[in-house]
Formats: sequence, C-alpha cells, structure tokens
Amino acid sequence: MKALILRAPHELAIQEQSLGPLPEGWARVRMLAAALNHRDEWIIQGQYAKIRYPSILGSDGCGIVVDVTGEDRSLIGKRVIINPNQEWGSDERAQSSAYTILGMPSAGTFAEYVDVPVHRLHRTPEHLSDEEAAALPLAGLTAYRAVFVQGGFTPDDTLLITGIGGGVALFALQFAFAAGAASVAVTSGASWKLDRAKELGAHCGVLYTTDGWWEEIRRAFGGFDLAVDGTCGEQFNRLVAIAKPAGRIVIYGATAGPVPMLDVHRIFWKQLRIIGSTMGSDDNFSQMVDFVARHRIKPIVDSVYALEEYEHAFARLRQRQQFGKVILRIAER
Repeated sequence: MKALILRAPHELAIQEQSLGPLPEGWARVRMLAAALNHRDEWIIQGQYAKIRYPSILGSDGCGIVVDVTGEDRSLIGKRVIINPNQEWGSDERAQSSAYTILGMPSAGTFAEYVDVPVHRLHRTPEHLSDEEAAALPLAGLTAYRAVFVQGGFTPDDTLLITGIGGGVALFALQFAFAAGAASVAVTSGASWKLDRAKELGAHCGVLYTTDGWWEEIRRAFGGFDLAVDGTCGEQFNRLVAIAKPAGRIVIYGATAGPVPMLDVHRIFWKQLRIIGSTMGSDDNFSQMVDFVARHRIKPIVDSVYALEEYEHAFARLRQRQQFGKVILRIAER
C-alpha cells in the first residue's frame, strides 16, 4: 500500500508499505479521507514527546472496513470513522499513563489502509461526506469534552471561544449553538475569520491583535461565564480579567506558549476555575458522535488535497490561514 512516511525530522515521503496479518479482534480499513491536525505538524518538526521513526502519521480518518478478524464480521463493507484514543483507561476524569493517540507511535491514517482494534470503529453519521467525517474525530472529541464535560456549558452561559478558525474552536462554536447557546463571542487574528464566524452565528467577534480587545467583550456581555481556550500565552491574563465571578476557563492547548506572570489574585478573588482538557474518553467519543448525528452537524472543511499533494496540505496548515479542517483525499468510494 501507499503511505505517507515520516522518515526523520522534516522528512516526509510517500512509500510502499507492506500489510501484515490482522491480530484477533482487529479490523482493516481502506481509507477514503484523513484530516491533518497540528499534532502531525509538531511531530514533523520534532516538537513532540517520544517520536519514533519511521512513522505513519494521521489521527483522523473515514474509510470502508475490508476485513475483520473474529466472529463478528458485520462491519465489513461499512463506512466508519476511527476513535483516535488508545488506552484512555477506566477513569473518566483523566487518561491513563499508557494513553497514546493514533498516528505515532501506532501507524496512522495517512495511508491507503490502517489496522485498528474493532472497538475503535464507529459507523459514520450518514449525513456526512467522507471529507466531513474525516474532519470529526480528534478535533470534535477535544471540543466536546472542553465545552460540555470539563466546561459544563449550559445555554444560559456567555461563551468565549478563542482562536476561531481552527478545528477545535469551530467545533466548539457549532456544538454550543446546537445546544442552544444564546451569547457567544469569538476572537481571531484575522478579520475575515471573524466575519465567517458571525455567518455561523457568533454574536461578537474581536481581533485579539487590537489594543483593549477584551474590553469589547466586556462591553458586549459583561464578561463571560465560560471560555474555551487553546492558546494561553500573554493574552491569558486578559481572559482572567474579563471572566465573570465564578467563571470557568477550559484550556485544551497552548499554541501561544506559557502564561507570563499569571494573575493569581484575580483567580482566587473571583472564585474562578481553570480547567485542563485534552481529547476525551471513549464514552465522550460515543457521546460526541451521537450529538453530531442527532443535530446533523456538518464539520467545516477548509480544503481538500490528494495524498500526493501532502506538501501543499501541510503548507496550508502551517500558514494558519485555514478556516476549518485540511483534508487529504486518500481514495474514492
């Protein structure tokens, strides 16, 4: 089979890869589409823990089951998405020490075929195209846990989502509206992304590159009850400043780096809760897929590239100009 192989730092190439025998209780999936994540880019750049070479990256994918070992072969021929969690463990509150994510160290979805345990597979919601389905797993799960499980979102909350345009932030926006959100603010470094977010229903969009951007959110809503943040960095203390008393800030990433001089006085005086979140449990994944199917949510796809165009796809991701998910089309149905 053809696979996109990470051979060394910064060194990707499409190569032929042999398929081994399927372990008992596993399935072989012929990949139709796979989505890029910033995790893939960090691994390529050597900025991730315990990187192994060579590796097949890719945590997201939609495909057709072509083989199953074991008694239940009813999945053969079915279109599925793959839960990228591996070894979350029995504690719903946090992942186990054995936890990993599909796509390094295990072989991922940037290939014509991927082998995974059968219990990692979920039927694809019928209303989704292959590309939309491929966009869902990692970012959808991360957003679902951040908004509902860790954030405890309710329709009465004023919600702030930072960095709109990225996959997790957009899913957070879509999920919140599906759940009845009445007051949602978003931030971005690009005005056109704010315009797109407002077309999706955001009530307030603010450029975080402007002085005093946080005051605009304070004027619009009096602050926020819940913020979902994947950036941290120097702007994090602005979130602390405009959080309402007893507000919650859920952090699922830190693309802007660490927080300098964290404003702990406001945190304890305002009774704030700072909550970490990443990916989610297997139960969270099932709940997320059901939620998407029930509300007929369509993931936002920014662009689609053939597997052989992977350099262009990663350039698109690297430039941070995307609005939605960047997809590799692996094969046709």
